[in-house]
Amino acid sequence: MNKVTKAVFPVAGLGTRFLPATKASPKEMLPVVDKPLIQYAVEEAAAAGITEMIFVTGRGKRNIEDHFDKAYELEAELELKGKHELLEEVRSLLPAGLSYVYIRQGEARGLGHAVLCAKQLVGDGPFAVILADDLIDGEPPVMQQMTRVFEAHHSSVLGVQNVARKNTSQYGIVASEPMGDRLHKISGIVEKPAPEAAPSTLAVVGRYILTSRIFHHLEQIPEGAGGELQLTDGIARLLEEERILAYAFDGIRYDCGNKLGYLQATLEYGLKHKEVGTDFAAYLKASREKLG
Repeated sequence: MNKVTKAVFPVAGLGTRFLPATKASPKEMLPVVDKPLIQYAVEEAAAAGITEMIFVTGRGKRNIEDHFDKAYELEAELELKGKHELLEEVRSLLPAGLSYVYIRQGEARGLGHAVLCAKQLVGDGPFAVILADDLIDGEPPVMQQMTRVFEAHHSSVLGVQNVARKNTSQYGIVASEPMGDRLHKISGIVEKPAPEAAPSTLAVVGRYILTSRIFHHLEQIPEGAGGELQLTDGIARLLEEERILAYAFDGIRYDCGNKLGYLQATLEYGLKHKEVGTDFAAYLKASREKLG
């Protein structure tokens, strides 16, 4: 099977949990320190050797396209003022060898439908799906870990982590058998099961490598939970034909789809930021001392 060279970023969601901040700006453009969430996601894909970034967008998402476009006026201004470090940071958004493609999801019909919208752009090869809401701090980056698993086993791979049983109704949950270090062979997958019905506590969390056969099943499945096309339901059908693996990635996940997870990510990424980390740590220490 081919190497993974394409990644799909479903970015058409409305981001209602962050209103009013997301009224006029996409949730994927929310900054964690000095980078928007979508940039972290693209950098993770690029670190895995992925070269074609496919964004499934919707109304009000033009800011994402602008972010990954060349900013001639800004670059000229920074160069004129001698701000060379900032200029290099801006230029690094468009490293050589990467391409950015955008396609509209005409109506909000769920994650499965968003992935299906990318069918013609993906073609016949394997591809990644990355949800920018799930910011994962891993070394090496998580998608790089997962492409290594794919290249070794030539099977679809889902990124998973253990969650509290009380929270299984928020995730797709897999039933599986251990295969080795961090690796499981999936025998079943259920979308948002109640805690008492969940087959395990291994939850799928925003990282996928899938074969193109998934598109056939996404075209065939009926609407699922919430009246939407669920990617989990398509994966369950794919599982009847192909082996699918679950990979318990090495990294810390921050659920930036909710306010608490976003604040946690901002805190942790702020503390390790090369420019402000030391001063930020000193500020937090002083604040704790003031509070006693």
